[in-house]
Amino acid sequence: MTTQEPPGACTSPNPLGYKVELGLDRPIKLDCGVELGPVTVAYQTYGTLNADRSNAILMCHALTGDHYVADPHPITGKPGWWNELVGPGLLFDTDRYFLICSNVLGGCMGTTGPKEINPATGKPWGLSFPVITIGDMVLVQARLLDHLGIETLFCVVGGSMGGMQVLEWAQSFPDRVFAALPIATAARHSAQNIAFHEVGRQAIVADPDWCNGDYLLEGKRPHRGLAVARMAAHITYLSETALHKKFGRKLQDRQSFAYGFDADFQVESYLRHQGSTFVDRFDANSYLYITRAMDYFDLAAENGGVLANAFAGTKTRFCVASFTSDWLFPTAESRAIVQALNAVAANVSFVEIKSDKGHDAFLLDEPEFHATLTGFLDGAAAHRGLRPCKAG
Repeated sequence: MTTQEPPGACTSPNPLGYKVELGLDRPIKLDCGVELGPVTVAYQTYGTLNADRSNAILMCHALTGDHYVADPHPITGKPGWWNELVGPGLLFDTDRYFLICSNVLGGCMGTTGPKEINPATGKPWGLSFPVITIGDMVLVQARLLDHLGIETLFCVVGGSMGGMQVLEWAQSFPDRVFAALPIATAARHSAQNIAFHEVGRQAIVADPDWCNGDYLLEGKRPHRGLAVARMAAHITYLSETALHKKFGRKLQDRQSFAYGFDADFQVESYLRHQGSTFVDRFDANSYLYITRAMDYFDLAAENGGVLANAFAGTKTRFCVASFTSDWLFPTAESRAIVQALNAVAANVSFVEIKSDKGHDAFLLDEPEFHATLTGFLDGAAAHRGLRPCKAG
């Protein structure tokens, strides 16, 4: 096993993160039946692991996220996706908690995925990479925690696809999760969301530079198809109100219609920018694999068609959060999770945050949402007896 060990610190000890090879002695059995190993996992940590290893929080990223929670992204230079929430005295207080975030299996920021080299061939995996599930992602995360010597997590937290991972943790490793924060998520991917993902995937495979998934060998990139996939998905992350407030029908750098197909409207220019910048940091095949993993997610189907069965006997403390304007993962999905937890007498609280920012609200400045998370973590920490753990 090769690794770069993270030293204890109250800020990110290594802005570029760490890597470890797992599954060398015991391959990881995927849901599709394939045994995969070794698996390289890229991850980041913040804060200090306390003496009894009881203050670890696993932060699970969303579809197009990565493990750079609070560090500048090494490609784009933009702040981490929860940058303003991580640090001494902040919501995710690095004087109290030890934070871990890993790039998911199938990702493209250092963890084994379709763009990485298949050791058996010496070439990029491409479409020979096995199809993965949310369960596979969580299994790899569990192996990472084994490597770090962390038996039990104080909390698992994540939004969107990250929330799916949180729920999978609660089902697959209930004895390893003290508290769980599934945010803006669902216990299964809806037909509408599968449909949106399929549009994105078809945009990618229709790009002639996709080369049947072998574009890296051909020295090409299906940037046009991936950009369109990102544009379509990005619309689902926002709300109609947010789009109207920001853009309305305002024109882009002109006073009247051009009577052509350039970006007449500001919203068109915005989406094109989102697509063009996305292709610089994300891999097209990873997009195919990760969206498919989300499509396959269905906790009820894995438990005899009854969602409550997924949480039977759980001792985990839950806080489920949704947003009023989120039509990608609407509040009804969160209520279904809460009802299933109530059916097994789980310790669960629920909050619907009023917001006009759409699905992406969990990544944005929402004081009520942040206050809810702080209250839940403080309460759980008090119940577990966690105290500040300052470095030095």
